[in-house]
Amino acid sequence: MSEWVRRVSAAVAVGALGVSLAACGEPDDNAPHPGEQTPKLMLLRLATTDAISSLDPAGPYDVGSRTVQANLYQTLLTILPDKPTPVPDAADCQFDSPTTYTCSLKENLTFPNGHELTSSDVKFSFDRLVRLKTPGGAAALFSSVKSVSTPDELTAVFNLTSPDARLPYLLTTTASSIVDEESYPANSLLDTKAIGSGPYQLAAYKPGTEVTLTKFAGYRGPRAAQNDGVTISLMKDSNALYEAVTTGKADLAFHGFGPSLLDKLRKSDQVQVVETGSAEIRLFTFQMKSLLARKPAVRRAVAQLIDRAAIAKKAYGDHVSPLYSVLPPGYGGQSDAFKTEYKQPSKVAAAAILKEANIAAPVPLTVGWTPSHYGVGAKAEVLELKRQLEASGLFRVTLRGAEWPQYQELTKTGTYDLYQTGWTPSYPDADDYLTPFVNGYRSAAASKLLQQERTEQNGLKRDELIGQLQGVIAREVPVIPSWQGRVAVVAGKDLENLKTALDPLSFLYLSGLRR
Repeated sequence: MSEWVRRVSAAVAVGALGVSLAACGEPDDNAPHPGEQTPKLMLLRLATTDAISSLDPAGPYDVGSRTVQANLYQTLLTILPDKPTPVPDAADCQFDSPTTYTCSLKENLTFPNGHELTSSDVKFSFDRLVRLKTPGGAAALFSSVKSVSTPDELTAVFNLTSPDARLPYLLTTTASSIVDEESYPANSLLDTKAIGSGPYQLAAYKPGTEVTLTKFAGYRGPRAAQNDGVTISLMKDSNALYEAVTTGKADLAFHGFGPSLLDKLRKSDQVQVVETGSAEIRLFTFQMKSLLARKPAVRRAVAQLIDRAAIAKKAYGDHVSPLYSVLPPGYGGQSDAFKTEYKQPSKVAAAAILKEANIAAPVPLTVGWTPSHYGVGAKAEVLELKRQLEASGLFRVTLRGAEWPQYQELTKTGTYDLYQTGWTPSYPDADDYLTPFVNGYRSAAASKLLQQERTEQNGLKRDELIGQLQGVIAREVPVIPSWQGRVAVVAGKDLENLKTALDPLSFLYLSGLRR
């Protein structure tokens, strides 16, 4: 008989003994007293238009899958609402050296099947993620991890190829979820089952239709479920989503309403609408292959003229927030660098920038955009940008649109001087906002600061470097931030703690919800 079978048999025997003692006259304090009703389970119903492509955290890294995975699995560290830095979940972690990160697991962690969670499971999970390299997955995030060693059952050591201050934040992502090595295949995905040590366990799964989660009483971490379970129903469109939450078929609904339906729901006295800033941002990017875009004065003049509040209002009905840095609020070291550098939109200041550089106005500027990929407001956004620039008399704007596949190619060739772009990070750290835009153009100052912030392990010093880097980006203007998106959840009036459920990366933590 295996050790695990012996442990389970012993537990069953003890449970049977307890039943026998109760039957012999000993009081059972947990049993309902005469006349009392058995407490009703708090079961919640979530509706969403998100698709779920994989229950396996080594699978595709899409938003719908992350909502399920974030609630089924446990990570070594987590980020709690209103606390921007990682805190312990399954483990307490620290840098022992710039390239050695040690995580000490909590004692007596288990999976719902009774298997113990040890450092061997941690190593297996990371080795498996990197080995599978699933298309659309997140293995590339951990490129700095050379190996994971396990000196004992409660210690996992991440050995890095180079210093990486991002690692604590990476360890909060669903990609770093810990799976049971006795239940998961090493060389393929497990898409129809899920065994994690998170706040919930998987009760049922109907691909493309429904996922049922029930509370896992054995979870030991800061996200213990305050409800008894959640059923996630996958809706076909926004109208089905609206109907589900307004008729009471769903306790809450998430993703897919669109601005008009959200406006309608805000006016309803049947539901509550809770919003927070999302991780999604929108920008205009200068193509440095364009001779015109290479001129700093041209870039700075455009940055001096853009009115973000007008774009948010006219193109998106104020369903987005004006953004004044490539790094949105809520991250350490964030600063509204473009507001600091350019103050308010000003024709006079923009004209002075061009005049000092001996650039004659109006400057011809080709702006690229794509009609489908960035949603219904994309066209209205570029039209408003064109209006603003031409109203100054300093620019003559030509808009050129293309559908997404062709647009991706055209943005690389220099066809556009300036083009519409969007970004949603893969992990909750400032670096994932900064790296794409610094690597997209040549700047010794920006590249140096980027490397320094990536390797700096003192949090305060790193925040200072991140602030300096945003200042360089605002002065050199490889991109112009336009707006930050919002993520909204709609729920019945009796549901509590909605704000804490919303993650900026656009998925939901369900454990804090209760009536």
